[in-house]
Amino acid sequence: MRRDALPRRRRCVLRLYVAGTSPNSVEAIANLAEIKKRLPGVHLHLEIIDVFGAPSRGLTDAILVTPTLIRVSPRPAIRIVGNLRDLDLVMRSLELP
Repeated sequence: MRRDALPRRRRCVLRLYVAGTSPNSVEAIANLAEIKKRLPGVHLHLEIIDVFGAPSRGLTDAILVTPTLIRVSPRPAIRIVGNLRDLDLVMRSLELP
């Protein structure tokens, strides 16, 4: 099935801003990978941005703290700050099934 043929409610674009290999950044990346595994029926497009390597990206999205996860799509955008440790809460907050 083509990506653009997936139902809109089943696609999600997430952007995670991290600060290098800080402990919270590493944990957030691992937790996001676990969330992706728990949602095999949802097409998640993940983008991980290191603000040390791309500070202008952080400025563009007004990132003040890392890690910060943004659900870019579907709209409205939702932001979660922290290491994403509570997986169930993160999935509910992102309104993922």
